[in-house]
Amino acid sequence: MYSVRLGGPEGPQLLLKNPIMTASGTFGSGLEFAPYGDLAQLGGIVVKGLSLAPRGGNAMPRLAETACGMLNAVGLQNDGVEAFLRDKLPRLPWRETPIIANLYATSAGDFGRLAEILAPEEGIAGLEVNISCPNVAEGGVGFGQDPRMAARAVSAVKKAAPGKFVIAKLTPNVTDIAAIALAAEAAGADALSCINTLSGMAVDIHTRKPLLANVLGGLSGPAIKPVALRCVWQVTRAVGIPVIGIGGIMRAEDVLEFILVGASAVQVGTANFVRPDTAFGLPGEVAALCSTLGIKNLDELRGALGGEVP
Repeated sequence: MYSVRLGGPEGPQLLLKNPIMTASGTFGSGLEFAPYGDLAQLGGIVVKGLSLAPRGGNAMPRLAETACGMLNAVGLQNDGVEAFLRDKLPRLPWRETPIIANLYATSAGDFGRLAEILAPEEGIAGLEVNISCPNVAEGGVGFGQDPRMAARAVSAVKKAAPGKFVIAKLTPNVTDIAAIALAAEAAGADALSCINTLSGMAVDIHTRKPLLANVLGGLSGPAIKPVALRCVWQVTRAVGIPVIGIGGIMRAEDVLEFILVGASAVQVGTANFVRPDTAFGLPGEVAALCSTLGIKNLDELRGALGGEVP
């Protein structure tokens, strides 16, 4: 009743037992959250961004709490794709829950090389192309701010891994997010996830210094939900592929709001830092709320926003 099938009949598909996924960068490899719930009960797990070689990330401090959210400038710290495949993927419940690898690279060629490494892996159900990280000096958000660069990155991944479900992760730090979405769709993306964090900063008037060593960071949490809802609404009206909503999801009501504006599924991010069991509880909470509201199937709610829409 609340399962979600992403993708069309002729291309790769992603079947989620429920619409609750975890957002990359907030759930580690997934293994770190196993003490807080059953990983196999999640709709999907998007692992922390993977690069060809290990990355140490940015200097500390890298996290700062803000009103209704947080700033982060972790800088995509990870052990590299080979270490993930060797040490972590075999321990994940990939037979029960789709595992989606988030890819970080600084060139379209390296995106393709990452996809080529991951393509043969049975335990990887999909690839999320990170063209939207604002916290790194190279690559990242630059790809997501230029339709041509976004298309090149997505195209490289699709060419290298034609049998994998490919998601392009979009940035809100653009003038027209629909233009980037259309470019990613034309390049072969099977779905889009939006949004990544908004670029922001925080300062300390006592030390007269920024709270992040990187100065700038990515703002996430409930503070960005109105922006995320707007972006999902705009993107779903522009493209014909599924959209996965991200941004400030803390409770079942938030999930249904994203479904209402057109999202097919959602990813839970900052809430994992507040309560590490949040994502595990949401499937049941969403089902209970749907029952209360008389919603028998998410399809009847999806994109059903009423009122005058310009």
